[in-house]
Amino acid sequence: MYYLRLFDPWKNKLCTCPPKYSLSPYTGCSHFCLYCYATSYIGLRKSTPKKDFLHRLARDLAKADRHLPVSMSNSSDPYPPEERSVGLTRATLRLLREKGFRVMIVTKSDIVLRDVGILAERGFAVSLTITTLDSNLARRLEPAAPPPDKRLRAVEVLSENGVPVVVRIDPVIPGLTDKDEDLIELVDSVVDAGAKHVVTSTYKAKPDNFARMLRAFPEKAETWRELYLKRGERIGGYWYLPRNLRERMLQPVTDQARKRGITYATCREGLTSKRFFNAPTCDGTHLLRT
Repeated sequence: MYYLRLFDPWKNKLCTCPPKYSLSPYTGCSHFCLYCYATSYIGLRKSTPKKDFLHRLARDLAKADRHLPVSMSNSSDPYPPEERSVGLTRATLRLLREKGFRVMIVTKSDIVLRDVGILAERGFAVSLTITTLDSNLARRLEPAAPPPDKRLRAVEVLSENGVPVVVRIDPVIPGLTDKDEDLIELVDSVVDAGAKHVVTSTYKAKPDNFARMLRAFPEKAETWRELYLKRGERIGGYWYLPRNLRERMLQPVTDQARKRGITYATCREGLTSKRFFNAPTCDGTHLLRT
């Protein structure tokens, strides 16, 4: 296969994702989030449509297993600003629908609302990332992504139209987005807007994104170096926070999700007890209707 690939978490021993395909219509990502891990593989560059994408995807789909869902996209947002004019993701959705595949959209963008007419059909769900409700902080962390109020509105509109919605509260960053009261408010806000499942995880550092984070938040540099490089642990090519700190930071999210009666999970944390993981799937693909 050329563009449709079996999801491969690079043999990360903490990954709990179910079998699925990964598909990215674009290379690179114009949202330029500071914490992005994918830049360590492809560099920091704007979203560019992949060459001959739809033709090659059609060939891939002819050989693919329709029982497996398609996750779009895990490392490059399918709704960058360029999508407004290019329309590649919209065309991809139509092709996937025609071929009978179930699809999970993973995005930070309210541009997804343009395609609500397609997504409201059976077999689609949307996973929207909302890192913080603080628009100023979001602008620093995710410079070219839509502000959190637009993403929250997208959750609401999608839900009103019958589209199952997952919210990724990810990453939770020490000293920036980890206040208990802020995380509880965020969970309440997305549940009130209609989210059915929450996924959460802590910021995991790689050399390039860590350098960007240190430049953007120099006042946190000493603390983060201590937490990640001295007290943390190296897992699967990432620097992780100490486990006890990760548990403390994520508990407000999962505890509040449980109180609000929705499913929840952590992502690549090794936290699989019911306090941190109470769902048929971590990524929310259990919400996809056949």
